[in-house]
Order: sequence, then structure tokens, then C-alpha cells
Amino acid sequence: MKVNLPQSGAPCKISPRGASMIIRKVRDQPRTTRQDLANDLKRAGTTVSKKTISNTLRRHGFKSCSARKVPLLKPAHVQACLMFSNDHLDDPEEEWQKVMWSDETEIELFGLNSTRCVWRKKKDEYNAKNTIPTVKHRGGNIILWGCISAKGTGRLHSIEGRMDGAMYCEILANNLLPSVRALKMGRGWVFQHDNDPKHTARATKECKKHLKVLEWPSQSPDLNPIEHLWRELKVRIAQRQPRNLKDLKKVCMEEWAKIPAAVCANLVKMYRKRILSVIANKGF
Repeated sequence: MKVNLPQSGAPCKISPRGASMIIRKVRDQPRTTRQDLANDLKRAGTTVSKKTISNTLRRHGFKSCSARKVPLLKPAHVQACLMFSNDHLDDPEEEWQKVMWSDETEIELFGLNSTRCVWRKKKDEYNAKNTIPTVKHRGGNIILWGCISAKGTGRLHSIEGRMDGAMYCEILANNLLPSVRALKMGRGWVFQHDNDPKHTARATKECKKHLKVLEWPSQSPDLNPIEHLWRELKVRIAQRQPRNLKDLKKVCMEEWAKIPAAVCANLVKMYRKRILSVIANKGF
């Protein structure tokens, strides 16, 4: 016969009914603050601190996180993304290994520094190791074009000025094709890029007419494995702390070249899992 013995420690200040109430609230309204929840409980006759609110939510598997930034999607974008995922759900891994994925990204000079934390003592707050340099407008930025395949990273190109269809054709000629050769993609490789107007311009259509291009749904960054490497690159850059745009460009090239081919191979290997996630989230 099982005997329920008294448990040690202070009893929970929030009743099971109160816990259910705040859990229901955060599920319905994830942006609810701890103060809002404390006010709800107070109106129900229970007064607790925000710390108690946090502890209760953590015990039920909730934690406070930065909201992910995602594109503003129209219903048509969601449907197109979902259709792509369903159409390619059963594609073998070998097919994805033939794809050369590409994308552009913006790298800010001090873009990630504001999110970094340091462990320090109170008196060491202005020690150089514990500070982050700040400038107006985050010090400027650079725009990068890059490509990857299951065999590793391709060339990384820094875009100077405003890119149009003609410039994009030059990028493909000077970076995409040499990357395909360097990574030994062989025959039958497929090029992926999104539906940015520069990628669908008349000049671009002419220069890519000999390429086999993967049909791609608009506004679908979650489907592109290169997005993971952009995040990895930005973290690496923040650790190097470049001081000016020239240094930033140099650091980008160095860190991109250091990304192991095994990381790219694993991203492609897990591509079906990425598609399943999109389907599970109904295209979001």
C-alpha cells in the first residue's frame, strides 16, 4: 500500500486552480507579462510575487524567450509554403544533396553586440573586457551573398552598392559557378534562390536559362538551410568584435571559410525534419 508522506519545503503559494488560470492565459496570449498574471491572481484572491509567477510557469515547461522575428506572411505565402513541403516530403536525401542553396543577408557592425552578456563583479563594469562599443546607427552594415551545398560552403560575396538584375548575374557567374566546381557538385545539380525581384528580373532570367532552378515558394526562409549558417556566422562575428566595416568584411570571409563541411552536410541530412516542422506548423 502506497503511503503519501508529507513533502519537505514551503507549500506552493499558487493553488492548482490558480496555476491553471495563468497557464491558460500565457497559452492564449504569449506576450502577457508577469505583472499582468500577478494582477489576475490578485483579483482572484491570491497575492504573489513575479518571481513566484516565473517559478510556477517554469515548473510547467514555460520560460521567457525572445520572440523569433519572421516575415509577415499573407495567406497565399502560407499555402505556397505548405504546398511545397507536402510536394517534397518524400523526396530522398540524395535529391537535396544536389541542391546549391543561396541567399543574401545583412550584417551590422555592432548588430549582435547588444544581445551579449558578461559575468563580472560590480566594480568591474567599465573594464574593457566587460564593455561593448556603441556608435550611432550601429556603425553601418554590409550585404552578403552566399551559397552552400551538402558538401560545404561556397563563395561568400560582399555586395557593393545597390544590387539589380545585371549585378546579380555577375554574382552568379563569378561566385555560383566557381562554387559548384570547387564543391564538385557534378552533373544534375539544382540551384535554389528565392523570389526576390532581382532574382526574377529579365536580365536574370536570361543568365540563368541554362541552370536547373528549384521552384521556390515566396517568403519561406525557414525552408532554406543557409539561414542556419547566417545565424552561426553572426554569432562568430560578434565574438570577434570587428571595429569597422573593412574589418567586418574580412572577419565575415574568414569565419565563413571556417564553417565545417560536416555542418552543411548535417543541415541537408535533416532537411526532411525541417519540412515536417513546416507541415506541423501549417505552413508557418
